[in-house]
Amino acid sequence: MQRLAHKSSSSVVADAAATFQKRRKRLVGRQCRRSHTTSKYSACDVVDGVRSGSLSAKDVMAMYLDRIERHDGKIRSFLSVGDRQTLLRQAESVDQRVARGEGVGPLAGLPVAVKDNLCTRGMPTTAGSRMLEGYVSPHDATAVARMRQAGAIVVGKTNMDEFGMGSSTENSGYHVTRNPWDLERVPGGSSGGSAAAVSAGLAPCALGSDTGGSIRQPSHFCGVVGLKPTYGRVSRFGLLSYGSSLDTVGPMGTSVRDVSLLLETLSGRKDPLDATSSDRPPFAELGLTGDVDGGSAPLRGIKVGLLEDTLGDGVDGKVEGVVLRAAEHLASLGAHVDRISLPSFSYGLPAYYVIALSEASSNLSRYDGIRYGARGGGDTLRDAYVHGRALFGAEVKRRILMGTYALSAGYYDAYYKRAQQVRTLVTRELQASLQTYDVLLSPVAPNAAFRIGEKTEDPLEMYKGDLMTVNVNLAGVPALSIPADVVDSLPVGIQLIGRAFDEASLLRVGHVFEQTNSSCLSITKNSFII
Repeated sequence: MQRLAHKSSSSVVADAAATFQKRRKRLVGRQCRRSHTTSKYSACDVVDGVRSGSLSAKDVMAMYLDRIERHDGKIRSFLSVGDRQTLLRQAESVDQRVARGEGVGPLAGLPVAVKDNLCTRGMPTTAGSRMLEGYVSPHDATAVARMRQAGAIVVGKTNMDEFGMGSSTENSGYHVTRNPWDLERVPGGSSGGSAAAVSAGLAPCALGSDTGGSIRQPSHFCGVVGLKPTYGRVSRFGLLSYGSSLDTVGPMGTSVRDVSLLLETLSGRKDPLDATSSDRPPFAELGLTGDVDGGSAPLRGIKVGLLEDTLGDGVDGKVEGVVLRAAEHLASLGAHVDRISLPSFSYGLPAYYVIALSEASSNLSRYDGIRYGARGGGDTLRDAYVHGRALFGAEVKRRILMGTYALSAGYYDAYYKRAQQVRTLVTRELQASLQTYDVLLSPVAPNAAFRIGEKTEDPLEMYKGDLMTVNVNLAGVPALSIPADVVDSLPVGIQLIGRAFDEASLLRVGHVFEQTNSSCLSITKNSFII
């Protein structure tokens, strides 16, 4: 085993505390508001309080709606918010059932923000695109339906890169969402609206989708916890498709306990409406608590592989430092940490973009203004197509063109077939490493949140930011993004990768890391509104 250079845990904690206090003083000096109310509430807090009767679901809902009204004009994380009176009536109904001693669901009264590519009955669903402006879904996505059946209340739909195509939420057809930690920076993407809403305390939890990192990267940028489950663990029915063999619905929250709680509801046996959903037994919530004794080596026996391929050239030195300190912290908790290399790792990014864009070209062909999407003007069929497709944004058009080219006659074998062969190679290597190691550790992205407009003129630079996350989608395995530290007043996360359908082990390791890392707890338990 190759051990990492040791830095005392006390010095790491002291550095993190000093960084956090500097951040806090700077925000106070700029007349920023910190919500003491929201800092107390995680999704688990809300559910436990409502079910026990110590919290009123109606009061909780009113608090979050007030915060959205007060702060979302600056952050712009939501595309639409439900009718206030309707939401309060739904919450009040939960309170009445609790008062009568009737059974309530495991998520009773929990406000949840939902990414705008998940269908929600009676609410707008646009996938962040003008192509679907005004569309109101007649049904719920299976993931949304399961949340509602468990007692959760959908508070609104969050902003996203159009059809999930982007890493900054700058590609939304409506507006740019801003990072609550710094309004001049992006929240990540494509689930940037969901991450920003949770980070700013506008919702205790959210649903997102992850095709190549779209839950994990914005969680890293905004300092929240995001889980990309195993492909097939959560039904994709009602998710507006980008890359069908890659898309995964997953939860985002303020703690590992939050995402564990939500995954229990989201997962389930095979959905007859989704042929790709698994018939595995549903994920069982782990009963995680905050009582973790870091001095008792709680991770003894756990083997962690630190992916060297994700460090070094192209990665911000400070981000790399956070990952190395995280590896050191895991070792101090009893884990066996090795540096490992996956020779095919770097091939994943180009293979991913060929496959994802090819699938997008096929999936988005339905939005022609005749079958689906806004109807264009003109007197001829060609005019209708031209005017209708003009509603797609520049990034969506770019990806459709590249995907169509890769699938065209004469190029299929050279691009799409070869990309699928690389996918097989990447998957085999990743799965082989997970036979030796319980979890793999890497950065989530090469850098912390970048400035709005910084990369919009260079799509290739934006694409390279997905290097650490796309292989997980190619292989279909689960991965967790957890805040680990604050660097230059911005949160930085780490990525833990686990075995297929073994989210339990992944979440246990993440929970121990989170509960024994004071910097992580400082990030996730405090909301900053600039």
